[in-house]
Amino acid sequence: MGRRNAAQPLARQALPRQFAAGPFCQAGASLMSDSFDVIVIGAGPGGYVCAIRAAQLGMKVACVEKRATLGGTCLNVGCIPSKALLQSSESFEETKHKFADHGILVDGVKLDLARMQARKGEVVSANTKGVEFLFKKNKITWLKGEGKITAPGKVEVAGQTYDAKNIVIATGSDSAPLRGVEVDEKQIVTSTGALELEKVPGHLVVIGGGVIGLELGSVWRRLGAEVTVIEYLDRLAPGMDGETAKQFERVLGKQGIKFKLKSKVTGAAKSAEGVTLTVEPAAGGAAEEIKADVVLLAIGRRPYTDGLGLAEVGVELDERGRVKTDKHFATNIPGIYAIGDVIAGAMLAHKAEDEGVALAERLAGQAGHVNYAVIPAIVYTWPEIASVGETEEELKARGQAYKVGKFPFMANGRARAMGDTDGFVKILADKETDRVLGAHILGPDAGTLIAEVAIAMEFGASAEDVARTCHAHPTLNEAVKEAALAVDGRPLHI
Repeated sequence: MGRRNAAQPLARQALPRQFAAGPFCQAGASLMSDSFDVIVIGAGPGGYVCAIRAAQLGMKVACVEKRATLGGTCLNVGCIPSKALLQSSESFEETKHKFADHGILVDGVKLDLARMQARKGEVVSANTKGVEFLFKKNKITWLKGEGKITAPGKVEVAGQTYDAKNIVIATGSDSAPLRGVEVDEKQIVTSTGALELEKVPGHLVVIGGGVIGLELGSVWRRLGAEVTVIEYLDRLAPGMDGETAKQFERVLGKQGIKFKLKSKVTGAAKSAEGVTLTVEPAAGGAAEEIKADVVLLAIGRRPYTDGLGLAEVGVELDERGRVKTDKHFATNIPGIYAIGDVIAGAMLAHKAEDEGVALAERLAGQAGHVNYAVIPAIVYTWPEIASVGETEEELKARGQAYKVGKFPFMANGRARAMGDTDGFVKILADKETDRVLGAHILGPDAGTLIAEVAIAMEFGASAEDVARTCHAHPTLNEAVKEAALAVDGRPLHI
């Protein structure tokens, strides 16, 4: 699939008359038309971005969303509210335990959880209203209700059928269940319930050592909970670089989070006093009981396709329940496409957004493209952990000869000034060509720092290219430069 030509404008383009923009549908308002060039089902990051880009390109677009607000899981009960609580809890932690190191003495620090939760709601509202504004700006019709594909080119919403030249499935994902652990969003919660707790649990047990579990575990640990993470594998953050994940575990352990690795939960009994979990070694063995006030089930997510009518229309799913698509996001049914968490690949909001843009551009006759080799992944604990490209384990598995450059934040001037010296930057480069193959960062603002390496990889840069680029001093980014220098065995500050 080719890239978009740099000469092609990103603004609205003059397209045929049938691609005239459609109206925004306010609640209870009648529609001016029931026929569209594109109907997107789902208004999460993939869906709403796809709708906006299609509208920019002159198409008449509608987006189906059953929630009362736009933005999908990410903006409403996922990425945005979790980051709001992560920021608030980090501020609380700093005030109680770190400010004194800076000569700032604060007495009688108290937690107002209700206000913290209210602020989170304000952040969510501002973001969802922002998407609604963008729909109005781009004249996108919001079809309110659940969408069902009744036939190729036909979508039913709230009892009314709409015609579409193209249908895009962007329904996202839902929390994966675990046999024997019944979610009630009070005592046993998914990420949705974990974001709405009205008091700090005495003991929070997290089932799953992935991104969601570690982020929300960090939130409640900072606010005073004892936190235990139970993970089936022998490591945290599956899919991340092994060395980086191991150091990440040590850092979180220093913060007070406890881990039970190579363990599985086989049952959960609720009572007025809390939840009693039955836990066994993953390889088999004697069971033990762990008592918790609240249990967070965070073992992953699964594609959400309920009620879409896919089986009736004949849209094929794969063995994991994901919508099968070709490299251009097309399903086996002409005119029906899918993007985001509902198809194969990383379940990341930014991956879905890029797919939404690429698909919209392809529908407009352009050459939409997603470079799946350069999609960053981030865990927003503190310190953060971020990666892009391949891990050492992946390189070894495919027999790739590579070089490694590492640089610790302990040797970075800005990190020392901040008091955030845990972690390091690690860059992997081709042994022969020096081309950057991947990067893994554990440290302050790792999620921001990783973008520098992602851009370098997108342009096919070598480690030397990164190393010879002048980096401002004193910045955290200098650790990236030093790691690039270390690939060639010549770091300057260690």
